Parts: sequence; C-alpha cells; structure tokens
Amino acid sequence: MRRWSLAGQMLLLQLVVVAVTVTGGAVLAVVQAHELLTDEAANTATAVTVTVATSPDVLAALDAADPSATLQPYAERVRLRTGVDFVTIMRTDGTRYTHPNPAQIGKRFLGHTAPALRGETFTETYTGTLGPSKRAVTPVMRDGQVRALVSAGITIERITARLYDQLAWGLLVALLALLAGAAGTWLVTARLRRQTHGLGPVELGRIHAHHEAVLHAVREGLLLIGRDGTLTLCNDAARALLELPPDAEGRPAPELGEDRVHLIGDRVLQVSSTPSELGAVVTLRDHTELQALAGQLDAERGFAESLRSAAHEAANRLHTVITLVELGRAEQAVAFATAELRSAQELTDRVVGSVREPVLAALLLGKSAQAAERGVELVISEDSRLDDVEMAARDLVTIVGNLLDNAIEVASRVEVTVRTEPDGIVVRVSDDGPGLPEPEAFAKGWTTKGDGRGLGLALVGQAVRRLGGTIEVDGSAFTVRLP
Repeated sequence: MRRWSLAGQMLLLQLVVVAVTVTGGAVLAVVQAHELLTDEAANTATAVTVTVATSPDVLAALDAADPSATLQPYAERVRLRTGVDFVTIMRTDGTRYTHPNPAQIGKRFLGHTAPALRGETFTETYTGTLGPSKRAVTPVMRDGQVRALVSAGITIERITARLYDQLAWGLLVALLALLAGAAGTWLVTARLRRQTHGLGPVELGRIHAHHEAVLHAVREGLLLIGRDGTLTLCNDAARALLELPPDAEGRPAPELGEDRVHLIGDRVLQVSSTPSELGAVVTLRDHTELQALAGQLDAERGFAESLRSAAHEAANRLHTVITLVELGRAEQAVAFATAELRSAQELTDRVVGSVREPVLAALLLGKSAQAAERGVELVISEDSRLDDVEMAARDLVTIVGNLLDNAIEVASRVEVTVRTEPDGIVVRVSDDGPGLPEPEAFAKGWTTKGDGRGLGLALVGQAVRRLGGTIEVDGSAFTVRLP
C-alpha cells in the first residue's frame, strides 16, 4: 500500500482541524444561545409579573366578590400581548385566580412562593401543569402587606423550539464555513502537492539526505547567496576554498563578483554565478594546479617562440652571408658573420655570467629574443648577479616572466635587474611606458588590456606573498624583494 503523500496528510490534518474548530464553535454557539434564551425568558417573565403586580386593575379586582371574573380575561390579554405561556394570579396560599386552562382555576399553584411571600421577586425553573418552564414570581403589595402573588413564565419546550430555529441557521453557517475551509485547504494542498511532486515525508527526508550527501561530496565549491547578499548555504569545498568559519551561513557573503578568476590566498579560483529565484548560485573551481601548469606551458611556449625567433633571425643572417659569398664579397661576409656571432655571444655571456640560475637565465634569453622581434630593447643591467638560490624556479619564472611580459607589451625599452643582496633577492623591472597605479596593479583581475586579461600581475603578487616578499611600485618601475 502506497503511503500518503505529504500533501495528502496535510489535507487530512487540515480538514480535521477545520471540522473540529467548526464543530467546537457550533457547540459553543448552541450553549451560549440556550443560556441567552433562558435568561431572556426569565427577564421577560419578571417584567410581566412586576407589571401585573403593580396594575391598579389587579388591586381593584382583588376586593371583588369573584376576582377571577375580572382577573382571568385581564391575565389572558397580558399573556397574548407579551408572548409568555401563562400569567397566574393567586392568593397568598397559592389558590389560583387565573390560568391559561380555566379548569386549573381554584387549584393550588405548583411552584415555590416563599421568597415572594417575604416581598421578593425571584425566578426559577419548575415543572407545572404546562410542563417545565422558566418562571418568575412576585408579590402584589398593598400598604406594605403581601395581598396576592403573580407568576408568569415561558415553557422550556418553547425555549427549545426557538433554540432549534437558531440552531438551524447556525448549522447552515457552520456548514458554509466548513465548506469554505475545506475549499481553502484543498487549494493550499494542491499547491503543496505541486511543490512536493506528491512525495511523502519519508521520500522527502531521503531526498534531503541525498542532497546533503551530494552537496558535501562534490569537490567544487557551492554557495547559495540570498537577494540581500546573505550567505544561505555553502558546502565543505567552498568553506575550505574561501577559508570560511563554521557559522558562515547567515552572514554577508564574500565579494566574488560574477564570472571571473579570483586569487584568494594561494589559490586561483574560477567563479561562476547563476541568478536564481532566491538570489544566486555561485560555483567555485580550484584552478591553482591548472594555472601552474598553464604558467609552465606559457614559459615553454615562450622558450619555443624565442627559439623560433632566433632560428628566423639566424636564417636571415645565413642567407645574407651566402648572398655576400655568391656576390664575391667574402671579406664582408666574414665580417658580418663575425659581428653577429659576437653580438649573440655577448648577450649569452652577459646573461649567463650574471644569472647562474639556469631556468631564469633561459627565460631572460628567450625574453630578449622576443623583445628584439617586437622591436623592444631589453637591457640586463650591469649590476645583475644571481647565483643558484634555494627557491622554486617556478616562482622566479612567474615573477620575472609576468613583469617582463607586461613591460614588453607597453614600452620600447625595458631594463631588468636580478641580484642577490644580504637580506635576499631583488628583482627590478622598469620601462619607459605609462606605468600602473599601485593600489590596483596587483588587484584581482585588474587590467588595461581588455576582457580575459589581468591575471599576470595578480599572480606576481600571489607568488611574492607566498614567498614572504614585498613589491614596490614607482611609476613604471617594479621592485620585488624576496627573503
């Protein structure tokens, strides 16, 4: 047997609540209506008895030889006009002068009269000749003495009949309220059924548990950010990537922007943001290793480009030498080849003699060839001196390579200095370009070269921070100090 869905259970529960509420309200209304009708009957009976007891016609009739002859018609007129079921005028001993049933005249009144004989007006529920009734009894006073008694009342049967009339309308209202409540409940349940796809609590619990397991198992970072910028959810990967505290939910979300690359600590993160009805869904992908490999690939590509440039220049020079030989100008061919060889050897000797770190030396040679191909003069300062260092060559390539790339793209002359000082290593790259503003130069994604750029200087800043160094910017001169 299929278990009830959550929507079905909610429908049943709400119908029960509505039914109990309406039934309870109806019962309470019936009880209150019965009490009100009973009190109304007692008040009406009291008013009638007091009016009759103070009537001059009643006092005058009591002195007649046959009081019943005058009082009976009077009592019936009062009964019909006031709507009570009986008006009984009696002697102090209870002998009736009047009664709706003439056969009861002269007989004893059925009910209590002691309080009235003491001069008091009171009400009671008592069973008389007409059945149970709500009645009032009051004395007829003359010269301070109780001369007779008057009783008037309404039968319980009549009170109940009026209650049934009101109950019918009350039941109709209760039925309409129940139908309206059921209709509203059905509409709410239908919407809930659409939202829960007809699943029951057990299925929803399993889906939630599965959702939690998947959420915390994925390696990509996942953030849910509300419309007000509050972080509503983050998985374990996002907490680790952004170094968030355990109680990060409910706090303002970190500023990540839209789709772009961010440098956070030592990590390179690709941020993707997708709007949703509740705010935004942000995914984080750790591209640190990929970026490192991309950096190495760029370095290798740079070396290859440098070799291609060198090969291209060598081919041009070789063709020049061959052409000079074919023209019979051997002396000029030898002089040209010797000069080119001397120039290339001087550059190599200067770089290798100044920088003994092989990877960095190869980088500088490659950047020299790349700059020459672009028509940029790359100068290695005379005071450059760097021996083998206990530092990852990749970090040096990242720092020097990105600084040189940015300088070569915007300047016509670039000077680089790499030397060892007592407190560490100094790398200085200056050019005759426009320079960069210091606060924004190493910010995440800052660039003047268009979309998709601006990561080079940020990677430089990241590498310098990781090595515990500092960066100084003076116009278009960048000085990096590494301990």
